[in-house]
Parts: sequence; structure tokens; C-alpha cells
Amino acid sequence: MKRNRAYRSWALKLGSFLLGLLVASLAANLRAADAPKAECASCHDQGTKLAKSAHAALTCDTCHEKHDEYPHPAGVEKPQCVNCHADQAGDYAQSVHGLARKNGNEGAPDCAMCHGSAHELLAPKSQAFRTSVLDTCGMCHTDVVDQYRASVHGQALAKGITQAPLCTDCHGEHKILKHTNAASPVNKANIRETCGSCHGDVRLTRKFGLPSDRLVSFDESFHGLAAKAGSQTVANCASCHGVHNILPSSDPKSTINPKNLPATCGHCHPGAGTRFAISQVHVPLEAGGEPPPLRWVRQFYLLVIPVTIGLMLLHNGGDWVRKLIRLRFRARRGIAEPAPHEEIRMLPFERVQHAIMAISFIILVWTGFALKYPDQWWARPLLMLEGKTPLRGLIHRIAAGIFIGISVTHLLSLIVNRKLREHWKEMLPTVDDPREALSNFAYNLGLGDRRPYRSPHSYIEKAEYWAVVWGAIVMIATGALLWANNLAMRFLPKLWLDVATSVHFYEAVLATLAIVVWHFYSIIFDPDVYPLNTAFLNGRTVKKEEHSREHPSQVKAAGD
Repeated sequence: MKRNRAYRSWALKLGSFLLGLLVASLAANLRAADAPKAECASCHDQGTKLAKSAHAALTCDTCHEKHDEYPHPAGVEKPQCVNCHADQAGDYAQSVHGLARKNGNEGAPDCAMCHGSAHELLAPKSQAFRTSVLDTCGMCHTDVVDQYRASVHGQALAKGITQAPLCTDCHGEHKILKHTNAASPVNKANIRETCGSCHGDVRLTRKFGLPSDRLVSFDESFHGLAAKAGSQTVANCASCHGVHNILPSSDPKSTINPKNLPATCGHCHPGAGTRFAISQVHVPLEAGGEPPPLRWVRQFYLLVIPVTIGLMLLHNGGDWVRKLIRLRFRARRGIAEPAPHEEIRMLPFERVQHAIMAISFIILVWTGFALKYPDQWWARPLLMLEGKTPLRGLIHRIAAGIFIGISVTHLLSLIVNRKLREHWKEMLPTVDDPREALSNFAYNLGLGDRRPYRSPHSYIEKAEYWAVVWGAIVMIATGALLWANNLAMRFLPKLWLDVATSVHFYEAVLATLAIVVWHFYSIIFDPDVYPLNTAFLNGRTVKKEEHSREHPSQVKAAGD
């Protein structure tokens, strides 16, 4: 027991001795490191300044060769910043300042002009350095700095908000490039990301009480969607808010002051806001923030779309299940299928109209949703020339013109051609349509054993036709407003365009889903016509139906 205690005592003493040696060694090294500074400070007052600078941790011999020789040798090369700061020097060489100096402009700023003497430069991340940036840049860019000081950012900085963006936050630090350079953070293609670094930061917007949806609402706007796809001409943050002279909308000098919006928006939209005040540009996306008309449109379609498409799915799903069971059991029991019969569905001119309308509709859907969702893979082929030519919009407008033309042609053909008009009359609603629709819908849901009567041109074809008519009217009206946006903003409030945009989008969603769920079922997936209803090719449709082709009133009369 005593022996163990002795061992522990010796181990403790040995450990203390080794620790003392380590501490003494470190102290000696520190004194040795400070010795050159102390020696240099006996003649040079830079040592005192160096102790307070960003280079305080460095010894004199880090930068000054042969400093220990006295008298100091003549012709010793002065230390270069690039020796330690190679990355920053490389960025500077590519910057506007570095290139200007390389081209012979000795007045262009260099390291010392911006950072000060190597012995007294401030730490770049210090508050003192950050607040001195304006004075530094102001030595050359006086007018720009004056504009900045009067801006919302400059006023915030003057109030002590050091997180307010400075010259270096937007333009960069060492690699300052011309705004025309695609790599510059203030290039028009990069403005959104530069401004978004603050206005898209949830923590900053909450801390300083800034609107949190400015970036999101811009991305959802026409300008944002076009910019996301690569457009180089569409308006960005700086186009409306200014560059260095950004002021609050309440300031009469602000480019976004309500009185100045006609001039600001008029750069791209001549005459905008001359008759009616331009309403909100950033349409709020949070609940309750959007204008009432937009909210009503959204709520209407968010109810109508799922209800309409849901009823279509129930109707066609029930019909498909009924026919599947019928075909399966008939095959097992050896029951022959009803004899197929042909019906004249489309006249030659109607087939031409249908083909042109179908092609234009498909193109409109593709290009229209590519305008809304440019990041999707199926939209990429349309974005190949977006930076030079707005291919999506161009093709969309051409297809829209064709769609409008064929719609007008259809109307005129009914007026001038009696045969087409007589055939078209089969699409007029009758008093029997609601009864047929309800009874067939109930049958498809499993209510009843005998399939009800359905007219040759039934509620299915009529609902589809009049839905196309209604959709065409809505899409053409809203699309015309969006197409002629300059003219519309000259004579109508901007809110009309916002509502037209919302209606146009939701109506496109409804039309596309209806075609897929309702129309494609009738021409492809319906077991009675599968694999394809050829009426759009030869005008005739072949069907196999188990119910009587006679109207219930005819059956009753025959029974009497």
C-alpha cells in the first residue's frame, strides 16, 4: 500500500516537472518571437502601429528580409502582398481596378489605397473597417457614395445598422467587375441573387421588419419567371428600385413612389399608369395579403377544379369498371358481344378544324406551362435561345393566333354553311340532357343494373363542346389582355392584368386536366372504342354498346 502511494507521488512530481518544462519552452518561444519586434521598435515606430493592426500576430521578419543586418542593406525589395495573399491578388488582377492599373493608370486603387499601410491596416471583418468602406470608395466614386448615403441602405448604416449592404456587399471586394460582365454580382442576370442575399434571408427580414415575400413574389411574377429562364431584357430589382439611389416608396424622390411609377414602368410599358394608378407590383403571397379580386379568383378555381375533375374521374372510372366487368364476364360465359355500329360524328371540314385546334392547343399547353415552370425538364428545349430570343413566348403567341383564327373560322362556318349548321345543332342542350347525365352517372357509380339510354350526341359530347367554347372565350379574353399588356396598362388598372394572369393560369390547368380526364377517355380509354376512336380521322366512330339505342319514350310507345 505504501509502495503504491510512493509511486503515485513520484509520478505526480514527474508530471509537474514536464509541464513546467513545456510552459517554460512556450514562454521562451514567445519572448523570442517578440524580440525582433522589440528590437525593431527601438528605431521604428511602426511596431506600435503593428500591434493594433490585422498583422499583429506576424513578426517583422515575416515580410522584411535581412532586417537583422545593420545598417540595413540597400536595394532590398519591399514585401509584396501577393506573397501571402495570392488568391486576393489574383482576384484583384482580374478586377476593373487591377486592369486599369495594368493599363497604366497609376491612380487606380491598389492594396494600400483601400486597406492602408501594412503596419496599421484594420481587420477586414472588424466594424471599424466596415464603416470605413464608404470613405474609401468615396475617394474615387464621390457622386455614387453621395447617392448611397441618401438611400435606405446608407441611412440604415448611418443609424448604426452595420448589416446594411455596402459597396463591397454588392460589387464584391477584390474581384470587382464591370456590371456588363456576366460574372459580376451586379450584372442584370445576377441582380436577383445579389439582392436576394438579404431580402431572401428570413432571419434578416424578421430582424429588421422587412417584407419577407419580396423575392418569392418577384419569382412568381412575369418578370421573375422570364429572368429565371434567362431573359436579358426583362426588368429586375434595379430596373424599378434604382441602383445606388434606392429610396422608400414614401419618398417623393423614389422611383417606386406612386407618383413616379408611370415614369418607372413607362421605360418598358409606355403609357402605363397614365389613366389609373398602378397598384401593387409585388403581389403579396401570404394569406390575406393579396387584393380581394385575386383572392376570389384563387378560391373559386381551387374549389371548381378539384370538384369538376373529381366528378369526371368518378363518372369515367365507374364507366370503365362497369365495362371491364361486362367484358370479363361475357368472355367467361361465352356471351357474344353486341354488334358494333358506326355513327357519323365529324364532317370533313370539322375534322380539319379539330386537327388545327388540337395541335394549337397542345402547343399552347406546352409553351404556356413552360412560361410558368421554366425549371422543368420538359421546358428546357424552349429555353435554348431564351437569352437572345424569347422562344417560349413567341411560339405561344403564334399558337394563340392560330387558336383564335380557328375559333373564328368555326363561328363563320356555322353562319355560312347550312350543312355544318344543321350538324352543329346536335350539340345544342336539350331538356333530356340533365336526366341522361344523372341517370348515367348513377349507373356508373353502381346504382342500377340496366344501363340507361344515352343520346348519340349526349351530355358527354355537349359538355365537352360547350366547355371548349367557354374556355376559348375566357382564354382569348385574358390572353389578349396579357398579350397587349402595354395597351392594357395604359387604359386599365394593373389589377386587371393581375386578375387576367390568375384566371388564364387556372383556366389552363382546368382545360388541360379536362382534356386528359374527359376527352382522352372518350377517344382512347373507353373500352367500347379502345384503342382509338377514329372519328377525328375518318369522321366515323365504331361502338359496342349493350343498351338499347331507342329513346325511352319510343320504347314506351311501342309497348302501348
